[in-house]
Amino acid sequence: MKQQLKLTSGAAALLLAAACTGGGGGDTGELDEVTLMLNWYPYGEHAPLYYGLEQGIFEEHGIDLSIEPGQGSQRTVQAAGAGQADFGWADTPALLASAGEGVPVRSLGVYLQTTPSAVQFFAEEEIEEPADLEGLTLASTAGDALTTTFPAFLAANDIDEDAVEIQNTDSAGKISAVASGQTDGLLGFAHDQAPKMAEETGREVDVLRYADWNLNYYGNGLLTSESAVESDEDLVQRMVTATQESWSAAQDNPEKAVAAMEGASEQLPSDQVLTEQLDATFELLHTDATEGEAPGVNAEEDWQQTIDILIETGFIEEAGTPDAYWTGEFAEAQ
Repeated sequence: MKQQLKLTSGAAALLLAAACTGGGGGDTGELDEVTLMLNWYPYGEHAPLYYGLEQGIFEEHGIDLSIEPGQGSQRTVQAAGAGQADFGWADTPALLASAGEGVPVRSLGVYLQTTPSAVQFFAEEEIEEPADLEGLTLASTAGDALTTTFPAFLAANDIDEDAVEIQNTDSAGKISAVASGQTDGLLGFAHDQAPKMAEETGREVDVLRYADWNLNYYGNGLLTSESAVESDEDLVQRMVTATQESWSAAQDNPEKAVAAMEGASEQLPSDQVLTEQLDATFELLHTDATEGEAPGVNAEEDWQQTIDILIETGFIEEAGTPDAYWTGEFAEAQ
């Protein structure tokens, strides 16, 4: 079911400002109705988007934004490519895979430039380095980027692929598999599942992040259809700018950003988990090549690294150059 959050306070003033500045849709000053589909149900990573909505940042740029939950990055990418959502928030590996299958999508900037992919486990397991994973069983979801790139993570740390067993399960069942002792850990996003698993079980959780152990590639970011980039540059630019400003504002006010998520979903985690998720997300925003840049500004070398890793691991069979998937000038124009 489509979720739409509306602002009530200050809306008239914002509409008047848009009319006076021409920041809204066309020359009329009216707001453009825009949908943004998330990669999943709302969690802490998405707080900046809700904060931007609450603070009127999107309205300041002439956008009447509706945020919709997703059911996985692949579906979000496909929906954006088909025009079923104006914009999407999804994982870069899913974008590359879908583009390779002919889905007409473009990244407008990756925000999670350090992958949150990680092995997660209870601290009592005393796992301190990848070598400690030998002989263990991990829960994961077949076919996702986490699972497909895991052998590369092992290889990057001189571990034989057969030394660790993978037990396939759906994404919703991974935490239960670890909590019940069916597996020793799971493959998941460290900034998402780890805080939830700790709260749900009351046990301390540790992680081995891929990026901390020699393997990094791009994560979630903003995307849209190729047709939107070609036919409505003004709207795309306003959406990118509003998204960047929302992320910067959330970095300055993380507690308020978390509070802005109230009522976003029936599945919404607790404020404590949301806060931990958001704090962990902020650690993922840059690489060495983009340090000091605004959120969502990417480097071509990082894009190429991501493409190379996904080809080497077999997640995608072939690929073009970064500019076949990513349009960076909108983020740079802020």
